[in-house]
Amino acid sequence: MFTCLIYSHSDSALGPVPSAMASESDEKQVQLIEFFRSRLCQYIDVEQVVDRIQFIDREQKEKIRQKAKNDGNLSAVTLLLTAVQKKPHSLGWFRDFVDALHHGGSGFAADYLEQKLPDPEEEAENDTCVKFIELLAPDLTDMKTEVVALECMSQKLLTQEEFDRVKAKTETEGQRYGASELLRRIVKRRPGWYSKFVEILQKTEHKFLHQLTGGLIDQDVKQLSVDDKTAGSETKSPESPGTAENSEVKKTSVTEENQNDVTDLYMSDKELTENDAVPSQPDGSDPEAAARGSETADIVLRDYQMEVARPALEGKNIIVCLPTGSGKTRVAVYITKAHLDSRRAEKKPCKVVVLVNKVPLVEQHSKAEFKRYLEPNYKIEKVSGDSPLKISFSEIVKQNDVIICTAQILENSLAIPNNGDDEGINLSDITLMVIDECHHTQKGEVYNLIMMRYLKLKHKNHIRKKAEKKPLPLPQILGLTASPGVGKATKMKQAEEHIMRICANMDAFKIMTSDLESNKKEQRRQITLVENRKEDPFGNVIKNIMQAIHSHAKLSPTCELDSQMYEQWAVQIGRKAEKEGDQTVRVCADHLQQYYEGLNLCNTIRMCDAYNFLNKFYEDKLKEKKDEKHKIQITETERFLFNLFQENKKELETLSKIPKYENDSLSKLRKAVLYEFSTRDGARGIVFTKTRRSAIALNQWIQENSRFDDIGVKPAYVIGGGDQSVVKPMTSAEQKDVLKKFANGDVNLLIATAVAEEGLDIAACNFVIRYGHVTNEIAKIQAEGRGRAEDSSLILVEVKNSGVAGKEFVNEFRIKLMTKAIDKIRKMKQEDYESQITEFQYQSILEDKVRTKKKGKEEIRKCKPSDVKLLCQGCSIEVCSGDDIKIIDKMHRVNVTKEFEKLFIRRENTSLQERLLDYETNGYIACLNCGARWGSMMVFRSIEIPCLLVENFVVNVNGQNISKRKKWSEVPVEFSAFNYTEHASQVTQSDDDDDIDSD
Repeated sequence: MFTCLIYSHSDSALGPVPSAMASESDEKQVQLIEFFRSRLCQYIDVEQVVDRIQFIDREQKEKIRQKAKNDGNLSAVTLLLTAVQKKPHSLGWFRDFVDALHHGGSGFAADYLEQKLPDPEEEAENDTCVKFIELLAPDLTDMKTEVVALECMSQKLLTQEEFDRVKAKTETEGQRYGASELLRRIVKRRPGWYSKFVEILQKTEHKFLHQLTGGLIDQDVKQLSVDDKTAGSETKSPESPGTAENSEVKKTSVTEENQNDVTDLYMSDKELTENDAVPSQPDGSDPEAAARGSETADIVLRDYQMEVARPALEGKNIIVCLPTGSGKTRVAVYITKAHLDSRRAEKKPCKVVVLVNKVPLVEQHSKAEFKRYLEPNYKIEKVSGDSPLKISFSEIVKQNDVIICTAQILENSLAIPNNGDDEGINLSDITLMVIDECHHTQKGEVYNLIMMRYLKLKHKNHIRKKAEKKPLPLPQILGLTASPGVGKATKMKQAEEHIMRICANMDAFKIMTSDLESNKKEQRRQITLVENRKEDPFGNVIKNIMQAIHSHAKLSPTCELDSQMYEQWAVQIGRKAEKEGDQTVRVCADHLQQYYEGLNLCNTIRMCDAYNFLNKFYEDKLKEKKDEKHKIQITETERFLFNLFQENKKELETLSKIPKYENDSLSKLRKAVLYEFSTRDGARGIVFTKTRRSAIALNQWIQENSRFDDIGVKPAYVIGGGDQSVVKPMTSAEQKDVLKKFANGDVNLLIATAVAEEGLDIAACNFVIRYGHVTNEIAKIQAEGRGRAEDSSLILVEVKNSGVAGKEFVNEFRIKLMTKAIDKIRKMKQEDYESQITEFQYQSILEDKVRTKKKGKEEIRKCKPSDVKLLCQGCSIEVCSGDDIKIIDKMHRVNVTKEFEKLFIRRENTSLQERLLDYETNGYIACLNCGARWGSMMVFRSIEIPCLLVENFVVNVNGQNISKRKKWSEVPVEFSAFNYTEHASQVTQSDDDDDIDSD
């Protein structure tokens, strides 16, 4: 049965197994443990082993026991092995460890260290048996646990100690929990346990369970491949009574999705309970339903999903708070279908609106979920900014049963009064409103604007009832979130208030959760710290340049030049200089921000990326100053800055090519990615990074490195679609294309910014790496949820000045605080909960009234267009007054005067050539005097029109410069609408005059 020969394991990439003879040194024994680490993690039961190890101190043992209790067996085994491998070792430590495994019920783990290895075929067969038990776990937990456990002990599948634990678990938590404990332990036994277990099921008169497992004994089990993509219970062997021929046998799907969805039997105490643990797919979907063709698929919820859905099925408003990947959307679809079915049966009106906060989610929810389960019985339509409306939104609402849209579209329609041609909709038209990622229902968020309308209508209904008038119908509210967060809370009371306010804003009867943490697949977690460069000549050159700029502009920063505080300082002095008209400081501040970004890239990516970034910045600046037709002004400060870079350019370029000066973070990232792809079959991962520029640069670095290509790494980046940075954004179509390739395996490593943290449907992956980027506790939960595959890992790689280790500690604290706060809220008496919710709602309504009054006063205080002047940011010349500016489609500010036309030059910019609605951008306009950009030249209904970007100007109101404005909405003035007919007439007249002159 066993062979004592050493061979290279198929599931490892470490090469030949190191020798483990008695004469081996400690180092080789440590290597042996490391080589078989994955198998040891699979087969060691910490609770029974840890107390039998003599050379680990009591304090460390307690830490390991606590780890098992809080985070599950796998995490505890990892900590145990680290403690075992830690040097210095006492004499005989290795033998002591092996003996502890033997006597602690982990004999199969001990076999690996003693090199009593099963042959590869037998090992593969055993792995298949384990996997099959995982697949059948939801049914097997229906066994008579104590009867089966007693027989397992007599057959030596359980030790006496294990039997006692199973019995205690059954008595205290119930039969299914006890069965889960039993299954978790028997799969750790030596090969041969499966046949014994099947016989025990027959002996203990578990007819169905014996039939379910009995067809896979001997030859059949060898033929069962873990990777087979079967489609249902009909895939069982002909001998198995689990086919359709036996009506007594429940149908069990053994599908590809089930394989991803199975519970890890080696982890925490409640793995196999309540219809599986947290599913790896985003919805816990049923592949059989999809195979039924055009027929509407049946929705089957797991026990925990049905538990959280129950109040909503009774018509109550709830928030469903489940981890990423646990099927929140599936719950929403089930509730939606029940809502539509019941109201249709009662011949009542029904209208469901599903709100999302990101454009890609519209298509995702529509295609993957709602259409799949609700069509053709119900009409479904999706609406987003990516799909221009052919008919009005109100008409779409009238014609369809379910409308999936971005929240802003609904808010825009609700804001339209129901009169005239522009007909909006009312909340009373909606019977169920589903709000995805509802933790965004807070002040300033569009979700909250919608829910504030709801709360006001609810308040009006109270008044109507008192006046004995019929109340207006309100939609049922269903919120979905993986984490409400705790805001800025540092204490329990503050965390409770934060969550209670979200519940109040959502008018939630309850926040519904399920205890899935103990069932969740354990992630291997690792924080990789980095050392500062011993030598950083490239960074030193940049810092010397920055110091020279400080001297030129007479500036004295009080913080490190590569710290985030420095970036904030540079931005602030730039704004102050702009307001005061100090061109020297303003220009220097702009260049200092670029050098800071260069330092940041140098610390995060490669030196050559930092050099290329700075070089391109100066090339673009020089292009702005060069024009064959016009003489553009170059100030002394600009000349100084250009020359300063040119003087250091060669040295920077040379240093950027010397590998030994690269940052340690990049080498740690390389090591982490290579390890994951070398030790896993079919590895798939996500690397989260802070900026769009770093995402693109990391993707390029991986593509250019042959070591990654050798092990099959196929990278791609996915970044946001908003146009708020100098890096060209990704369209939603581009995002979907990358994610589709990631799902089908054409891409196996995503380099992503925060856009991929929340909501987007990303295929299950083996590992998540946060590269110098940690945000808040909500993002942490969302990002960790991306690592849904079995045995997934979460790795944090420190980057200089990123402080990820400290931020991660804070987030861990906040998550624990949030969990306790939710638990405390759920245990509140309903009357106390509702009283506090009502108080918060009235407070929100009063605050909204105050804001509305304040806003009304600000509207009155708005200045006249003639009071506003725009000054060139580059040279401070007056460009135009507010009277010259007109507005198109309530968003584009344009200037079509003849005087303005004489002040700018036109330049091409291919990156701006993007069609949007009735206009397209076609190059940009720049100051004739200094070359600074002012905006874009756009084509609107076949007429070229200069479009102004406010952030490129200094705004002067009544003779006083105001601080930098990013958006036109921040300028306190209302511009008059652009008259297309009038301007088109002038353009046509001008063209006709030119034709006459030419004749």
